[in-house]
Amino acid sequence: MGWRSVMISRPARLRREHFSLAIEQEQTAFVPFEDIAVIVLDHREITLSHPVLSACAEYGIGLYATGQNHQPSGVFLPFLSHSRTTRLMRKQLDIGKPVAKQAWANIVRRKIENQAQSLNLSKKHGVDRMKSYANRVRSGDPDHLEGQAAAYYFTQLFGQGFHRAEECWTNAALDYGYAVFRGAIARGLVAHGLHPPIGLFHASEQNAFNLADDLIEPFRPLVDLHVHNHHAATEGGLAPQDKASLVALLNVDVAMPQGRMSALSAIEYAVESLARLYEQDDSNLDLPKLIGLHAHVLEC
Repeated sequence: MGWRSVMISRPARLRREHFSLAIEQEQTAFVPFEDIAVIVLDHREITLSHPVLSACAEYGIGLYATGQNHQPSGVFLPFLSHSRTTRLMRKQLDIGKPVAKQAWANIVRRKIENQAQSLNLSKKHGVDRMKSYANRVRSGDPDHLEGQAAAYYFTQLFGQGFHRAEECWTNAALDYGYAVFRGAIARGLVAHGLHPPIGLFHASEQNAFNLADDLIEPFRPLVDLHVHNHHAATEGGLAPQDKASLVALLNVDVAMPQGRMSALSAIEYAVESLARLYEQDDSNLDLPKLIGLHAHVLEC
């Protein structure tokens, strides 16, 4: 599994050279394809060859393109053949409501717990109230505690005047970080034979990533915490270093039942547990716990 996040924000030509991605700028850099998890293209003067696209598919690399606003606007996902694809599609469509509702409750509960930890690490008030929300989540979240918690959480983290519809650096950074995680999760779903449009809770006919939008929820507070730590001294639009640091969150450590690991590795385990949900009706998903913003250290 790849572990590097490659972000290109200056004019470049990308080509394949044997087993590596060649990035031609003032000088040419080479990155082994097998090391790459995601590539983000964030400049209008980037060109790439068809063999690069083929390599992304071959190595399971998620390739992001950004729009005029420099927010991720599309992702190229590998069309991987998988022995369980058809069977899993049927199981996704036929999943029992009690199992789906319990799984969604587990996702919401972990999301709110991570939001509480985000407030705790930010030295903000409201941690106990967030924990109370988490403890009261029931199957299917019929009381919509996710929404109640979010409304309270964002004003505690970013201030009473903050709202998500406002055009500002903070919301642009949140949207960028969420989009990166959404694409990384979609990449993992496809690689495991799951179909991103078929969600557990999200069910919009116009959303090709409903299942990714389910699984992203416990990962969002990681982005929130990072943005909080940088937003106070920042004005204007997202700078290249802002975007690079948001992409790098995929390499920040979280706690999983299997141990401490990067968020990117945690996504793989979370997706594997989601596949077990459909195969075995096991709603106990492996979901991340927020522990801070420490970059994962590879052991040699």
